[in-house]
Amino acid sequence: MQSKAARLAITRSSNAIWSRKWTFLLIGIALLLGRAVILDSLMPFAIAYFAVIYFLRKDIYGWIAVALVAGSFLAVEPSPLWIAMEIIVLFLMLRGLEAYEKAELSTAPILVFAATLLVQLFSALIHESLSWYAFTMVLVEAALAFVLTLVFIHALPVLTMSKKTATLRHEEIICVMILLASVMTGAVGWTLYGMSAEHVMSRYMLLLFAMAGGAPLGASVGVVAGLILSLANFGAVVQMSMLAFAGLLAGLLREGGKMATAFGMLLGTSILTVYIGSQADVMNSTWESVAAAVLLLLTPRSIIRTISRYVPGTNEHVKSQHEYAKRVRDVTANRVSQFSEVFRQLSRSFGQFSGSEATKPTKEDELEHFMNAVAAQSCASCHRQQACWNKKYFHTHKMVTEMIEAVQVGKLSTGGDMPRSWTSHCLKAGQVATVMRHQYELYQHHMRWKKQLYDSRQLVTDQLLGVSLIMEDLSKEIKREGQTLHLQEEQIREAVEGLGLSIQGINIVNLEEGNVDIEVYHTFGKGFDECRKIIAPLLSDIMGEHIAVKHEQLPEKSGDPHLVTFGSAKQYEVETGVAGAAKGGDLLSGDSFSLVELSNGKFAVAISDGMGNGERARQESSAALSILQQLLQSGMDEKLAVKSVNSVLLLRSSDEVFATVDLAIMDLYTAQTTFMKIGSTPSFIKRGTEVIPVAAGNLPIGILQEIDVDFVSMQLLPGDTLVMMSDGIYDAPGHAVNKEMWMKRIISEMKTDDPQEMADMLLETVVRHHEGDILDDMTVLVTRIDKHLPEWTSLRWPGMARVERPRTVS
Repeated sequence: MQSKAARLAITRSSNAIWSRKWTFLLIGIALLLGRAVILDSLMPFAIAYFAVIYFLRKDIYGWIAVALVAGSFLAVEPSPLWIAMEIIVLFLMLRGLEAYEKAELSTAPILVFAATLLVQLFSALIHESLSWYAFTMVLVEAALAFVLTLVFIHALPVLTMSKKTATLRHEEIICVMILLASVMTGAVGWTLYGMSAEHVMSRYMLLLFAMAGGAPLGASVGVVAGLILSLANFGAVVQMSMLAFAGLLAGLLREGGKMATAFGMLLGTSILTVYIGSQADVMNSTWESVAAAVLLLLTPRSIIRTISRYVPGTNEHVKSQHEYAKRVRDVTANRVSQFSEVFRQLSRSFGQFSGSEATKPTKEDELEHFMNAVAAQSCASCHRQQACWNKKYFHTHKMVTEMIEAVQVGKLSTGGDMPRSWTSHCLKAGQVATVMRHQYELYQHHMRWKKQLYDSRQLVTDQLLGVSLIMEDLSKEIKREGQTLHLQEEQIREAVEGLGLSIQGINIVNLEEGNVDIEVYHTFGKGFDECRKIIAPLLSDIMGEHIAVKHEQLPEKSGDPHLVTFGSAKQYEVETGVAGAAKGGDLLSGDSFSLVELSNGKFAVAISDGMGNGERARQESSAALSILQQLLQSGMDEKLAVKSVNSVLLLRSSDEVFATVDLAIMDLYTAQTTFMKIGSTPSFIKRGTEVIPVAAGNLPIGILQEIDVDFVSMQLLPGDTLVMMSDGIYDAPGHAVNKEMWMKRIISEMKTDDPQEMADMLLETVVRHHEGDILDDMTVLVTRIDKHLPEWTSLRWPGMARVERPRTVS
């Protein structure tokens, strides 16, 4: 394998060769522009070209100046002196501005105008020909130099491939055409076997751009090239119309390849030449077209594809845009994956550190700690220290051990009722007992804070891991969206158009089973609802699953296409009902509830009951549900989300506040439901005449650092009704009644299946049971799950195959 230094040397060498090639090209362009003349006497190209090169390539501006002056020697009317003077004046102006750090590319057109005006006025004065006509021509030449400088500022970066963006504006394309036509102007008058060099070059350029961009670009090149050539040679005025028509025909036949494009150009030039020229002109024009066609056939297709990539609207440009977007997605996905791995490593580091801290001290360590503390504070100043800890070590050790055990059970006394074995052995038994109790309190505080520190580190470990998993899922989603789905898009387009519907565009975001996401742009009329009645059933057939309209976006402007999003239809649907009342009939209840559809095809229902009643309880319960909802929507694991909420509630306030959480997450594709209860009352599932309780026994969140989260997973069936309630409903019958049996009887006797009616009836039953008194905040949440029945069934279209789904990104 090559070393890094060797690869760097090779890269520098290739860059140097590439730069040298562009240097020779720029010098060649300078030779032709130095010779170029328009309107018989104006030469505005040289100074404009030098000004732009001075800013873009300071390393070669000297060679460019020499090439421009040398090219002027070859002109029909050589004027190297005046071109050299214009370049010198401009150069002095630029040097003067650089001394004050004012020289910028944006000032180049104004400096070119001033330099051209000064030199040409001086030339007119020298030749004693300063008249109004001569002054007007000087102004025209200075203005043309000004405009050409602006043109070259946009064109040269494109021509030398130094422009970084992959898309050219129409103005930049026109500027490139003007630059190339200006270069061809420098070849006016050169002939070979009766063929004009500028005609061959112009037609070759026309073929090149027609092949790359089609009829619009070919016609545009013909107009620009013909206009510039007609300014250089008044006899070539007919070239503008002829080249425009030839470019149009060549672009229309570009799909047939190089031969067809060349035939279109040959046909266009021949038709108009027959009407405007003699037989000799027709033959010369034909041979010029043939020479241009031969140059096109010798041109590598890679050059044509490179030009096409910069022209908006071409297939190559669209492909390059897709490739650029894919590279951006890949880079983004890789960066997200890297960040995910960083968080995973941090989680491992915290986990290792927490694990090392979690080791509890042994009995021997605790005994040694207390003995050292007693020896340091009680025995150090005692005259019997040596006797107790040397001669009577075992007796002393036994006494201290008994004291430690007494401290731990809370039965250590410092008064006269201490055991005689202690007082007879130690003269300062009371003092030792006091020191022992004080040290034990310090030890308890130390262990409590140590436990909290460990729990906090463990929570950080879990949260970092949760963030890592979320970012990993995001990376997979980005990679999945970057998959090439052009074939599937064309297949769906053909299927829709086969039914007689014309759509403006289609974009497949995702084809994963159960998570299909397709965007369609259309301009259908109002009132027929083709998307729901025709396109969605058609997609259901070719996708092999129920597809429904998820979202419709109206256009901002009249006439713009509508955007309709199709997605996988859920296998199940839910219907909910809520009823509640505040304690004593107040307006503000301490209970909160949440109904939210998660992004992964799940539906979450939750109730939270804050401690007490009123505004403070409402704040705690709503905060718990709000944070939990946001964490679940972000994709975090349910258990970790609950632990995070518990940690937030603990850190929010030092007061004793807590909240219960009763959460049920339903998978709308399988009806598998996960129940999570933290200090909440049981829930009940009504299945026909059977009522199934769902209960768990643990403390509410916000009380302990480490909470137990009980998960209960159950498979719900179509028609099942889930009843969730706060303790104000569940505790209504009082302590003398079996609450679970009472609630099961009330729910089983309900004759309705409507969730809202059930919630209202249950709340009314509890209120009537207390003779109209509302003793606590009450909330009941009823959710019914049913099989989803699509509005329109699938539409079978004969001969249409199923869409092939891409492989899932792992």
